[in-house]
Amino acid sequence: MRTLAGFVLALGSTVGFLQPVSAVSKEIEGLYSLVQRRTPAHTNSFKFTLTSGNSTTDTFTLSDAISDGNPQINIECNSVSACARGLYTYLTEFGGVDIWWTGSRLDRLPPRLPSIGAPVTRSSLVKYRYFFNTVTFSYTAAFYSFSDWELLLDWMALRGVNLPLAWVGYEYILVEVFREAGLSDADISDFLSGPPFQAWNRFGNIQGSWGGNLPTQWVNDQFALQKQLIPRMVELGMTPVLPSFTGFVPRTLSTLYPNASIVVGSQWGGFPTTYTNDSFLEPFDPLFSTLQKSFIDKQTAAYGNVSHIYTLDQYNENDPYSGDPSYLQNITSATFAALRAADPEATWLMQGWLFFSDETFWSTERVQAYLGGVPGNDSMIILDLYSEAQPQWERLSSYYGKQWVWCELHDYGGNMGFEGNFVNITAEPLRALSSPGSSMVGMGLTPEGLEGNEIVYGVLLDQVWSPTTINRTSYVSSWVSRRYKVPRLPAAAVDAWQLLGSTVYNNQDPSSQATVKSILELAPALAGLVNRTGHHPTLVFYDTNTTIVPALQMLLEASRESKQLLSIPEFRYDLVDVTRQLLANRFIDLYESLVANYSSPTSSASTVEAAGKPLLRLLYDLDRLLLTDSHFLLANWINAATSWSHGNSTYSAYLEYTARNQITLWGPTGQINDYASKQWGGLVAGYYAPRWEAFVQYLVDTKQNGASYNATAVLDIMIEIGEKWNNQTGGFAEAIKGDSWETVQFLASSYS
Repeated sequence: MRTLAGFVLALGSTVGFLQPVSAVSKEIEGLYSLVQRRTPAHTNSFKFTLTSGNSTTDTFTLSDAISDGNPQINIECNSVSACARGLYTYLTEFGGVDIWWTGSRLDRLPPRLPSIGAPVTRSSLVKYRYFFNTVTFSYTAAFYSFSDWELLLDWMALRGVNLPLAWVGYEYILVEVFREAGLSDADISDFLSGPPFQAWNRFGNIQGSWGGNLPTQWVNDQFALQKQLIPRMVELGMTPVLPSFTGFVPRTLSTLYPNASIVVGSQWGGFPTTYTNDSFLEPFDPLFSTLQKSFIDKQTAAYGNVSHIYTLDQYNENDPYSGDPSYLQNITSATFAALRAADPEATWLMQGWLFFSDETFWSTERVQAYLGGVPGNDSMIILDLYSEAQPQWERLSSYYGKQWVWCELHDYGGNMGFEGNFVNITAEPLRALSSPGSSMVGMGLTPEGLEGNEIVYGVLLDQVWSPTTINRTSYVSSWVSRRYKVPRLPAAAVDAWQLLGSTVYNNQDPSSQATVKSILELAPALAGLVNRTGHHPTLVFYDTNTTIVPALQMLLEASRESKQLLSIPEFRYDLVDVTRQLLANRFIDLYESLVANYSSPTSSASTVEAAGKPLLRLLYDLDRLLLTDSHFLLANWINAATSWSHGNSTYSAYLEYTARNQITLWGPTGQINDYASKQWGGLVAGYYAPRWEAFVQYLVDTKQNGASYNATAVLDIMIEIGEKWNNQTGGFAEAIKGDSWETVQFLASSYS
């Protein structure tokens, strides 16, 4: 029986029982669509066979076949996700092609398919392969179009992700629930936050929208987008983790329901009360269950009965009303009861960030009580959110038997500095899985933003399918050969990444396990910028002269040996990215030289001014570099935001303000200043450079006038610059300028 034109569904011979052919054919249509999208020249080259049996482990087998005299690849599997991973295994390991965040190169699969030889069978080590942090939907995907999502979902599906978070369109359902409860549109509007800040409104950290209320058009458009995304996730073999009613409500609900048990949450991030201290409807109040059922019913009506796994976070950087264990247990007991009343098959998924971020409050006794309120171990999934650096599963005895997922967080705020710990993200998940009494059921990625360092994310999803620890040297070699697919790849290109893999991506410093933020992105100050540790580090844990410098020289050497490399988008991206890191690190030296000069009792206004010039020159050099590659443009972020305005200039200005604010002041007056900073062309010269120019001028003036340094005055200057920049529209480069290779050569010679 034909499922799609040109494809025959083969029935597996090793299964315990077979599903009806009609049902199977429907399930695998998404796989053939994936092949059509990404390898259109090979539409008839792959045959998927979906089998059913008693195995709880996702498994695929690749084998050779012949169809009409042409080579064909058979992919037999027991789940759609396993089929997609099987396809990826063939494309990468035999076809030598890959798909990246920067674009798909799967269409470069050779015209004649390479044979497999002996059949290849692989199985997933865990049931769930999870993807997303709630805040990824704000730091990276806030303004994504369907095209953006399509690339990312294909990237995820091929790597075997089967459990993605699915927050898009949440506000539409929530508004309908609140309206049904009797709240006015004005009440609801006062509660909702702007597009790139919605994650923290969903978490109950903030409420309201500085810069203007969230337009209804945005809510409607995101709902329409979610109606495209959910079916795509499902057809790619994923079970979307859907939102639920969390309990965070507009303040006016307490007036409408004066007897409801509503408490006021804690302040967050230094925000004024207007924008924080969210109201929380306690789950043991009957109204909570009513609103939960309303939410899930409406969501199911909108998207279909596609999932029974729901995300629900109540205390993400929020303090519970009481720390009494019985209170905490009652909270979760009532929360889960409301979920099950709305969906009898509901599973509660939560981020375990709170157990690390507020470890002082979340003692083992309180965590055990909180988790203990949910009956049964299979009814809950906890994301051990920062497993590679701050795992909580050992402290909390494998979450006292509840299901949990080993997660790699790594990136905060979409920061772009190089960093990785290859050992931790390969060996540590295996250790956790095999630990006595382990209730680990998944491995996943929970970065706050997706901005470079792609190698350290891909390797975790590859480790899922390997029972032994992945060897870094061989992995890097294969990775580079796919990334830079040219005939006779120069050894220097591989050597460059082997060097980075053994140093920059082999971070053994326990005090600095996250993407490294460059100090050039921070508000200028005389102290407190360099050598920060923790999960927002500025400490450069490697020697630039023996890592970044020679790696860049090797990449340049490779490009001279093979000019074809310059036609590879990922090679050009990496040339710019490594050079960006070089300049970011050199900025520290120039900054420290400036500070030393200013602090010297023998310095003068003229010597301070002279010390500041190289620092400012570097910023403009960096901006010029970034403008040569389309992936490093501020314009991408701003234009993505304003593209949702439907040509309405007022709406466009609002969207641009929120987009600008998130990557700079992050709040009406800099409450989380520079948290989500980026090194983008147009942002460095248009925002960071003016701040540093003002800082240098302030130092020159105080030297000239004999005045003391005033940190508060300096910060006020920076906030004023930020507010002015936030309120601008346009004025940045819309397209690439200059040639990456020529610019990199010049800067490499200048800063090496």
